[in-house]
Amino acid sequence: MSQPEDDRRRPVRHRGPITLRGGEPDPRNTGTTTDQRLLDRRGDSGFVHTDPWRVLRIQAEFVEGFGLLADLPRAVSVFGSARTPRDSEYYAIGVQLGAALAEAGYAVITGGGPGAMEAANKGACDAGGMSVGLGIELPFEQELNEWVDVGVLFRYFFVRKTMFVKYAQAFVILPGGFGTLDELFEALTLVQTRKVTRFPVILFGSEYWAGLVDWIRQTMVAQGTVGPHDLELLHVTDSVEEAVQLIQAADAAREQHTEEPPSGDPVPGRAPVDG
Repeated sequence: MSQPEDDRRRPVRHRGPITLRGGEPDPRNTGTTTDQRLLDRRGDSGFVHTDPWRVLRIQAEFVEGFGLLADLPRAVSVFGSARTPRDSEYYAIGVQLGAALAEAGYAVITGGGPGAMEAANKGACDAGGMSVGLGIELPFEQELNEWVDVGVLFRYFFVRKTMFVKYAQAFVILPGGFGTLDELFEALTLVQTRKVTRFPVILFGSEYWAGLVDWIRQTMVAQGTVGPHDLELLHVTDSVEEAVQLIQAADAAREQHTEEPPSGDPVPGRAPVDG
């Protein structure tokens, strides 16, 4: 029997591997997560018996993430709210962004959840690109969305954060909440302190991010807690095309720099570090 026309037009998906896991069993049955039990331990001498083994689990999670993602093509991490409804403007933009990145040759990495993350994964998947989801164990149930083709559910936030940065050439930040802000300022800190170089951090949605950018300029810069040049670490746009162009330009600059002979000169365009 022949396939329906819509199925024949859909690109072949890059299926797997996807690793889902339950949390470490909680003997107290309190519904806590692995991260929470690691960070909440206080004053209990029993840690000497449990934490060394926990270190091995953390190590294994790093190894698993590195092994899963080592062969990714160039990639972009896209962040945004899990609460973005499917009928919203920013969900539609997320789909467009994911598709545009895939068509430009980038894998799309998200947190693997619903909302804006799902939108970017869907766009990449529909465009025939590599759609990656890096989920996290939470107290409430949250599975990887159906558009993730390569994914893993992490126990530890800090392991997951490493994967977002290590395997991406840029961050694009759609409107989101505390988790999105956490990733945003993590990226800015890494660029400011030169832990990563030529790494675009793009805020998508000028109206949504205007208050934050104004506060950085009018409060942080005005009081000297960051320098005026640090504002250059952020790019604000409402254009999918512009976002992709910024990422491609940074890629080209990175490749040009790697081909240059080493020197003691500072990298052009790299922000000085406040110290």
